Amino acid sequence: MTILCVRFQLPPVREAALPGLLELLEDFTPVVEALPPDGALADLHGAERYFGRDAVQLASVIRVRALALYGVDCVIGAGPGPMLARMALADARPGVTRAVPGDPDGIAAFLADRPVAALPGVGAATARTLGEYGLDTLGLVAAAPLSTLQRLIGARAGRELREKAAGVDRGRVVPNGAALSRSRLHSNGGTPMLMTERPFERDELDPDRHRRALLSAAEEIGARLRALEKVCRTLTLRVRYADRTSTTRSRTLPEPTAHSAALTRTAYGLYEALGLQRARVRAVALRAEGLTPADQAAHQLSFDPVDEKVRRVEEVADRARAKFGPRAIVPGTLAA
Repeated sequence: MTILCVRFQLPPVREAALPGLLELLEDFTPVVEALPPDGALADLHGAERYFGRDAVQLASVIRVRALALYGVDCVIGAGPGPMLARMALADARPGVTRAVPGDPDGIAAFLADRPVAALPGVGAATARTLGEYGLDTLGLVAAAPLSTLQRLIGARAGRELREKAAGVDRGRVVPNGAALSRSRLHSNGGTPMLMTERPFERDELDPDRHRRALLSAAEEIGARLRALEKVCRTLTLRVRYADRTSTTRSRTLPEPTAHSAALTRTAYGLYEALGLQRARVRAVALRAEGLTPADQAAHQLSFDPVDEKVRRVEEVADRARAKFGPRAIVPGTLAA
């Protein structure tokens, strides 16, 4: 077991801890891949020998350090490859690292009774198609003739699915460091971005609550961009559902901006375009990408006095939040 999949249990008010948590992982290995909005993969090849501990033991050390230094707990899955580590994470809980054995028999036993939808990259439609033919577990898929799978879901998809169901994990950890984090925006050579997530206490059906969460996330993204004197070119919405699937949509903004109202309108537009009906939503996340210095961005002048007034109010609100805290001034919809 040389790959860890870590999910930090970060409430929205503790998002600022993410940069340090990613750096904590980099204390053990330079091969860290951030997984928005709150996770990461860490490749411990070499680290096990260097520290004289196996992956599960190192996972315990990581959890203790995260708690001691940041007051943030985490759940960790371990496996011989990224796919298996991700799957192990689903069975993990704070204090107990779920590890997939590294031998073929152990991997087969781990996968055999799991539903097809538990495999990363398998959507609801594929799982439903296979289920109609009785192929509802990974053990059955691994034992099925390749020609059958290819006939049902296509040649390439069938081949890849059968390999994965048999435990063949060809994935690798692609280092991207902490480029997703706020504190690295000024120093990291990678593509900078900002992100925030709004999880619900329970699977949420109410569209109004979805929109409130989006408003809150857009307000935070806007405030953080302005604090960094940055603007973004693209906004990405990720909706995570009760069945652990997710939908991601992106939109390029008419002009680079850090204006909360513009970000909110774009977020609402992305949400409405999904056409969700009675969807059980577990969390929504926004990601601002294509960040550039605000003083280098062109801004279309407007003769709309309302727009100018809103921007001035925004400046005053930012100063108040900087002095009295992020909840000093919030939109009326979020005040309750």
